[in-house]
This record gives sequence, C-alpha cells and structure tokens, in this order.
Amino acid sequence: MQKLFRTPGKFVLLLALVFAPLLAVADGANAAGPDEAATVAKPIDAGATLSALQKRLDNIKQQVSAAKDAKNMGGLNDDALKLASDADHLSADLQPLLAQAQAKLDVLGPAPAPGALPETPQVIKQRKDLNASKTTLDNQIQQAAAIKTSAGNLSTQISALRRDALKTQIALNTGSILGISFWSPLFSPQEDDGQSFADYKQQLKDAWHQAWQPQWRYGSGFMLLLALVIGVFGGRLLDAPLAWLTPRWLPVGRLRRSFFAFATAAISVLTLGGSAELFTWVFTRMPDVSDWVQQTGDILVKLSLFSALIVGLGRALLSVRHPSWRLPAIADPVANTLVSFPKMLSGFILILGLIEGINNLVGTSVAVTLFGNGMSSLLVAISASIAPIRVNRVRRQMLANGEQPEARSTLAGLLHLAVSVIAFVILLALLVGYIPLARFLTYELLWVGTVLACLYIMIDLSVDFFESLFSANTASGKLLKHSLSLDDRHLSLAATLFSAIAKTLLLIIAVISLLGGNLGTTTPLEVFNKVVDLWGGKGMEGVKIIPAQAVNAVIFLVVGWYILRSAKRWLDNDFLPKTKMDRGMRASLVTLFTNVGYVLVILLTLSTLGIEWNRLAWIVSALSVGIGFGLQEIVKNFISGLILLTERPVKVGDLISIAGVEGDIRRINVRATEIQLSDRSTVIVPNSQLISQNVRNATMGNAQGVATIALTFPLDIDPQAVRTLLLEAYEAHEAIQDTPAPSVTFSQLGPDGIVLSVTGFVRSPRVIGSTKSDLLYEILTKLREAGISLGRTQTMVWATPPAES
Repeated sequence: MQKLFRTPGKFVLLLALVFAPLLAVADGANAAGPDEAATVAKPIDAGATLSALQKRLDNIKQQVSAAKDAKNMGGLNDDALKLASDADHLSADLQPLLAQAQAKLDVLGPAPAPGALPETPQVIKQRKDLNASKTTLDNQIQQAAAIKTSAGNLSTQISALRRDALKTQIALNTGSILGISFWSPLFSPQEDDGQSFADYKQQLKDAWHQAWQPQWRYGSGFMLLLALVIGVFGGRLLDAPLAWLTPRWLPVGRLRRSFFAFATAAISVLTLGGSAELFTWVFTRMPDVSDWVQQTGDILVKLSLFSALIVGLGRALLSVRHPSWRLPAIADPVANTLVSFPKMLSGFILILGLIEGINNLVGTSVAVTLFGNGMSSLLVAISASIAPIRVNRVRRQMLANGEQPEARSTLAGLLHLAVSVIAFVILLALLVGYIPLARFLTYELLWVGTVLACLYIMIDLSVDFFESLFSANTASGKLLKHSLSLDDRHLSLAATLFSAIAKTLLLIIAVISLLGGNLGTTTPLEVFNKVVDLWGGKGMEGVKIIPAQAVNAVIFLVVGWYILRSAKRWLDNDFLPKTKMDRGMRASLVTLFTNVGYVLVILLTLSTLGIEWNRLAWIVSALSVGIGFGLQEIVKNFISGLILLTERPVKVGDLISIAGVEGDIRRINVRATEIQLSDRSTVIVPNSQLISQNVRNATMGNAQGVATIALTFPLDIDPQAVRTLLLEAYEAHEAIQDTPAPSVTFSQLGPDGIVLSVTGFVRSPRVIGSTKSDLLYEILTKLREAGISLGRTQTMVWATPPAES
C-alpha cells in the first residue's frame, strides 16, 4: 500500500476502477426518471426546443418581410424580444448540465498514457458518452446563443423598419404631443434606450479624450481655433472684399446684383461648412475612432452644409447690409424683420437632423424617434407661422405711417399663403396626433423652400450673365459682334436662346431635387447623379404609390405644366419672332412643341408615381379596343393634325377654300382647324378633311393675288385708246404692283362687241375684292370722260310688213 501511495497516478487509476460501477449506477438512476427522487430535475429536450425556437425565428422573419405598417411591426418586435429571452433561458438551463458533464469528466480524469495500466471497458464507454454529451451541450448552447443574437438583430432591424415606416405612413396616428406617451422618453425612458445612449455618450467621451492626447493635442487645438475663427468671422471678412470687387470687375447692369447674391450664399456655405468640417476632423482623424463617431461626423458635416445654405440664402435674398443690391423687391423694414429667421431656421434644421440621425445611428426605440420628430416639427412650425405674421404687421405699420410697401406679386402672395397654411397644418397634426404627417410636411416645407430659393438666384444669375455676355454695350458683346460679323439682332437672339437653355436645365435640376432630394443629406453631387440616373431610365422600376410619391407627382405635374406654358410663351413671343420664319411656321412649331410636351409630362408623371413605362401596355390595349368601338374619327383627326403640322400643306395664315368655304386659317389644333371667314365668323373643319379632300390654297407658294376685270365694248371703238385707258387706271392704283406689270388682253371679238380683259397683281389674295371695286369705279369714270360706252345687248325685233294694196 505504501508503494501504491507513492505513485499517485496508479492510485487515481485504482480509485477510478473502484468507483466506476458506482458512477454508472448513479448515472442510470439519474436517467431513470423523476419518480425515483423528488429532487431530480425534469430532463430538457434541448433539440426539440431549439428546433421550435428556430421555427419561431423563421416565422417572424417572414412576417417582417410582409408587414406594411408600424403597428404590425410593433407586435413582431415584441415577438422577437420574447424569442431572444426564451433562447437565453434555454442557454441558462443547459449550463448546469454542461457543468455536470464536465465535473464527471474531471472525476474520471484524462485517458491513461500509452503503456500505463489500461482502463476497464465501462470506464472507456462512460468517458466516451460524457464527451459526446459535452459536445452536444456545447453545440446546443452555441445554437441557443446564435438564435438569441439573431433575434436581437431582428429586433433592431424591426425598429429601423418601424422608423422608416413612420416616414411614409403619414396617416398613422401615434398620439398627440399633449399626451403622456409622447413625453415618456423624458420621464420614463426605456432601459434599452438608456443603454444605447450611454454607449454612444461613452464613445464620444473616448473620442474627445483621445483627441487631447499628447500626440494629437496641438493639432486638435489648432483646428478648433481655426474652425471657430472661420465660422464666426469668415463671412464678415469676405463680405467687404466682395462688395468692393463686384462693381469693379462686372459691367453695369443686373449682373452685379445677381452675382453678389450668389457669391454671398456661396461664402456662407464655404465658411460655415468648412468650419463644421474642421470641427469634425478634430475627433474623426484618429485611426482607431469608432464607427458611431465617424458617422456622427458625416451627419454633422452634411447638416452643417445645409444649414449654412439656409443662412446664405437668407443673407443673399434679404441683403440687409447692401439694400441697393437686394435681388427681390422687399422693403427695408420687412427685410430687417426677417433677418433673424434664416439663422433660427438653420439652427432648427441642425437640431432636427442630428436628433433623427443619432436615433437611427444608435437604434433607439420608436418612442424616442417620435419625440424627436415631434419637437423638431413643432419648432419649425412655430417659426414658419411667426414669420408671415410679423411681415404682415410690418406692412400694416408702413401703410399706417404713409409708407408704400413693396408691390407683392401673385407668386409671392401664393408662397406667403402656402407657408402659413402648411405651418398651421403641421401644428394641427401635432395636436391631433399625426406626428409622421407633421414630420413629412416639415421636411417638405424646408426642402421645397430651399430649392425654390436656390432656383430663383440661379435663374437670375444665368439670365443676367447671358444678357451681359451678348450685350452690344459690353466688351464681350463687342468682341463677338466684330469677330463673327454679327448684328445686334443676332446677339439678342443668342442671349434669349442661351438664357432659355439655362432656365430649362435649372428647372430640370430643381424638379429632380424636389422629387429625389432629402433634407440635410442631398449634396450637389448626389443631385447630378440623380439627373444621370433619370436620363438612363433608372428610378422607375416599381409601381408602388405612396403618399410621398403622390405629392412628388403632383409637384411634377404642376411644374411641368408651368414649364410648358412658359416655354410656349417664350417661343411665341420672344424667340421665334426674332427669326425669319413666317407666322404659319412659327404657329406650327409652337403647337407641335406643346403637344409633345404634354405627352412627356403625362408619361413622366406616371413614372413619378412609380408606374413603369413598360407596364403601360394595358393603356395601349384599352385604347385599341376603344378605337375599334368609336375613337376612329378622333384618332384619324389627331394623326391628320400631326401630318398638317409636319408636312404643312396648309399653315396658319393661309387663305384656303374647301367644300365651298373660303377663309383664313387661324389655328391648327389637335383635332380640328379653325378657319375665319370674311365676315369674321369661324368655321371648324376636322383635320381629316384637309388631308382627304381637295383644298384650294390661294397663298401656298405665292402670296400674290390677281385682279382681273373683263369688259365688253362696241365694235366701233378704238381698241388702242381703250387699252391705254385701262392700263392707266390699273397703274394709278396703289394696290397694283409694278412687277409683274399690268396687261390688257384682247379676249374675244364677236357680233356682240369686243371683250378686253385687264389684269394686275396685288400683294395678297385678300385684297382682290376691294381692289377690283376701286378699279371699276375708276375705269367707269375714265370711260365716261373719254366718251366711250360699253357694249350694249342687241335686241332682235320681229315685225310683219304691211300688205300691198
């Protein structure tokens, strides 16, 4: 025995051999069931439980993919959290079993080394079963942990989807801002939100402390100081040189004012945006900065650029320091009243964007998201409602003091009314409980206002630039005039054409910005990419119509209709009259342009609603069925109208005769043509008749008319004298043209007399009737003075001779 105790390995092996049967009996007792002892725990069917948990996870994922509103997503989020809790409980229940198996393996000890005393078959089998049980338990615990992690991630995704759903489901009632649930994030925050914000705050603290480490300290201090100087004093330092250089570098005219406004807005964006960029570099330039801090810096820079743009637009349009260079017609008291609102509004935008950006970043609950959206919308709505009230009060005070405020245009009045109405609707939605609707209107109000202000400045700048470039009084205009041998009419035409092109491009960019832009996140590069994608046909793949898309479609339809009317007016009044086209050609071009434009606007409006162009086959099918049952004439007249506008057998201004009707063409519409008769009445002729019937066009190819008068004279007159008299009468009339010269033709010689025809050309067939009337008066007068009578009708008298006596 002493020798045995001197070798511990052999002693342990002996104990294992002795107690192995006892351990097997104990295991058998544990596996026998709960009836043998009250303290024995009920066995866990981990495999079946894990299978059930996995099925629940898959079912929740399927329901999430099919869920549409925030209410259903809320229930699915609760199911995901319950699933994560059940998976955690299962893992906790399996841990004691794993510890028990490990304890038994520790009792058995490791397998004997080669050459040592071998173990009994029972011990070998028991060690193998324990190792297998331990491996199974490890796998089950890992699987339960994976299900828990997946359920947690799914809950986070559901929360994000709920936040996104709140942006589109604007008709969702989430509770009034006067209710207790709205203020619950302040007084009774959720535990997950508190932990998320604590982690986010800790990462910001770590980034702050790291920025002031010895190796980063001096750079951080320099960039913070530089950001402060640029943000506070940058705009003021650059404003004075800009005001000094503008009148010295630019020619006299409106270009100075528009360029000064544009430069003022650009300076604000550069200084404030650069200051924000330097501020974020203090914390994001370190190599091991966290993702949350890096993304926060990106959000802050984009929001700062957008807020700086708001401040710059306010400075540019109000121009309090330089009232004489103010671009819009705003009285000084009104401008001084509004000077603080752009800064206030930009601060609200910065707060609104940061709150929503941080909520999306850390994955807060929907209650926190609604609270942030509600407070931001409330601040913006209060500002938007106070500004019109103060403007109206100032205008009333000016009228009471005998001062005349600025003449407000119809468009300015509509914008003023729209801002007031939208601010009232936002406040009403917040009080009633439609916070998503209030957030949507707030974003639309800010974004649309910013885009329209930019469009106003850019259109004025482009028009003034081209007018100055092609002006005959500027150095550039004189250079173009002499180098290209142009006259003033060509320069004016070029200025009008390039201004229209610039306006069109700016309007397209503005429309794309309105339809596809977002508050605080859309940059000029993203707008350009959207233009390229739209040109390539992207963005029109779905047929989903949501409220935001419906609003965008209405905006596009209104803007497209306004652009078409403006372009039609510009072509008809400004551009085409400066060309050498005739009036009919100009009218045809304007009509064709308008028809094509309306078709494009309708198609693009459908695309904005989310309807693909290739899914419009049902419209074509419906039209084909309708054509077969009654639309033949409409389509035939429509196609005939296109033929008339392109082939131009008749055009506006022509004098035509068709089916006994003679008159001037006044308008060629899509379905019919309007013909004005000599008595100023109008005949509507279908276009198909002008294509299929015989039409006499008196002005096609030759605008001259022929005035021919045929007169019958007695046989005893002097034809040469009469010929000279007729020619004198024609040549003396002012309507008869010299080329071709008037002529007299000996038409007929008969027993009744001599027929002479005198012919002369007039400038238009429309004056033939009045000219012939004047000539007849003149010819009859001359004939009476010369003693020449016209031929008389001979009468034959039958008489019976007297009878001879």
